[in-house]
Amino acid sequence: MTGETFDVAVIGAGLVGLGTAMALLAERPGLRLAVLEKEQQVGTHQSGHNSGVIHAGLYYQPGSLKARFCTEGRHAMAEFAAEHQIPYRLTGKLVVATKGSELPRLAGLAERGRANGLAVREVAAGEIAEIEPEVRGIRALHIPESGVIDYRLVAAAYGQTVAHRGGQVLCGHGVRRLTRTGSGWLADTDGGPLQARIVVACAGLQADRIAAMTGHGIRDYRIVPFRGDYYTFRPDKAGLVRGLVYPVPDPAFPFLGVHFTRGVDGTLHAGPNAVPALAREGYGRLSVNGRDLLDSLRFPGLRRLAREYAKTGALEIWRDLVKTAYLAEMRRYIPHLRHGDMRFGPSGIRAQCLSRSGTLVDDFLIQEDDGVVHVLNAPSPAATASIVIGRHIASRVLTRL
Repeated sequence: MTGETFDVAVIGAGLVGLGTAMALLAERPGLRLAVLEKEQQVGTHQSGHNSGVIHAGLYYQPGSLKARFCTEGRHAMAEFAAEHQIPYRLTGKLVVATKGSELPRLAGLAERGRANGLAVREVAAGEIAEIEPEVRGIRALHIPESGVIDYRLVAAAYGQTVAHRGGQVLCGHGVRRLTRTGSGWLADTDGGPLQARIVVACAGLQADRIAAMTGHGIRDYRIVPFRGDYYTFRPDKAGLVRGLVYPVPDPAFPFLGVHFTRGVDGTLHAGPNAVPALAREGYGRLSVNGRDLLDSLRFPGLRRLAREYAKTGALEIWRDLVKTAYLAEMRRYIPHLRHGDMRFGPSGIRAQCLSRSGTLVDDFLIQEDDGVVHVLNAPSPAATASIVIGRHIASRVLTRL
């Protein structure tokens, strides 16, 4: 039994997969399309476990896919949210330097942000409190284009849009095997077999495993999961931050560091940090998956990355394990924080594509091979840019149809 036949099967009902499905159906009404999702609802993993930030595009290399897609994507996200009555707020972001050694990097960020078309304003120490009364620093950048939204609501609205346009969102259809046929691909799923002329793999944390099912040359890359933990502030302390407060990125570590986010619901979170995860889809600090752990440890790129960032990584793990160490980092920006002001909050897992050389793949990585489009790396700002990423992937699929 070969099951139903589709023109396109999209694997993964996260924001990028659903954004791709929306774009395909907008460009080609009547397309027979299915989105295959192993969980029982859309947006379960990265799309539903994030800080909810609408990124402006401050950090990204001008001309990169990240920079291009983020700029266009935040406008598209705001339009979609307004059309579907999804609450969002443009709160602005403050990037704060607390010591002199950070000032050259802060100046470099300002140049990059302006090159990406942002209305970056440099803020002196005395002006910081006018924007964020509880925050202290020696200099800062204010980026008014940043904001917050609930991406779980966005993912749900994407799924409804796909269904309204004639596509099928098939939850409980985890892909077990992909087999090449004369007319396309046969997918063996938890919900039964189905066929598709073209497969689009937007599998996030499982992207390398789906690629391996198709025989795609994934040898040089591996998805390595990083867990990001948050602290949630008590409701009476949520007013400590009005919008978004970020550190100056440390070039010695490939992640942003601890930051503060006042969500669209008014809740204040600190985080996420970034520590190696022992399970790709395990959100507890003690979550372990043997297969995931072995896949990471056997990959030479992770060992090389660990050696390069040994000291910085150890400090990050220490802050994750010891609340007082995490608190000390937060006090660099809000000096009078107390131990009881926050509690352990949610966690998320970042699907980071890593090369065999130990280099973290920074930009979006999308490859095509034998009737399959693989999204191998879609880190932040993929949520913000998901509509535009979807249009980009759709254009590549339609040339194959």
